[in-house]
Amino acid sequence: MREQLQNLLQQRVRQYVSQTRSELHDCPLIEKTKESCARRGAEIVRTTAEGKITGEKENNEGTEVFYTVHFKYLIKQKHEFIIEERVEERKAEFYKGVLVDDEEFDIEILRTPEAESLGERVTDIFERTADESEQRTSFQYDRLKAVQYAERWWNDYNPAYKKFEVDCTNYISQCLHAGGAPMQGYSDRAKGWWMRNNNWSYSWSVANSMRWYLPGSNVGLKAKEVSNPSQLSPGDVICYDFQGDGRFDHTTIVTAKDADGMPLVNAHTTNSRKRYWAYEDSTAYTPDIKYKFFTVVDDQ
Repeated sequence: MREQLQNLLQQRVRQYVSQTRSELHDCPLIEKTKESCARRGAEIVRTTAEGKITGEKENNEGTEVFYTVHFKYLIKQKHEFIIEERVEERKAEFYKGVLVDDEEFDIEILRTPEAESLGERVTDIFERTADESEQRTSFQYDRLKAVQYAERWWNDYNPAYKKFEVDCTNYISQCLHAGGAPMQGYSDRAKGWWMRNNNWSYSWSVANSMRWYLPGSNVGLKAKEVSNPSQLSPGDVICYDFQGDGRFDHTTIVTAKDADGMPLVNAHTTNSRKRYWAYEDSTAYTPDIKYKFFTVVDDQ
């Protein structure tokens, strides 16, 4: 049975690739990515996709199969080429061996209990405690090492750290730490930026908390907000408020620039590599989306 399901899913994955050369619209992800590329004068010249079953569940209605699709896009913009990669988590439903439904998990819009409970009050917490609880540790941010880490672990999980269901900010924190940013504030979760002994600060793992921590920190890891994504460099951070309601949901790290000098980012949760910064092809995207652009600064 598993081999039959695997064959059916592989047929489905091949359909995704063939649709990039047709007018069919059965794969919203690819269509949205094509549209996003077109808006910036780029085009997808080739797509590959590989599927893998990650779990199965039998029920009275048939079989639910959980699987991933690893997409690779060869994108041309002006005279430059870039390979973008993304891993989409999906669930397919089969009834008597026939595929009846196939959908993506909207994991990019999940919100952790920590983010919901902390809310906007995180601003006051960091402004009040930074000077009292954190000890100055001078460092120079190594952007190359941060980007190298982001590239090594974009579609994998470093066993030295805890893995979260919504892992985007945890992954970005690891990248920043690999670039030399020192942990500060242990062991109060509402202070500083740290992960230790299976415990962690809100700012380490919660997107909304990191959004406030970066510009509010006075020592160690800190950042300056800029007004335009073109001002960012590899190793810098973008925060996303998909609903535009003031609570930030997602965090990415800049790992390259495109032919127009705009950021390409790596991320976890929907694991992505060299993805265009605006996320217009994300299932979480809304017209109300808001961004914050942060450039990491040395602490000297």
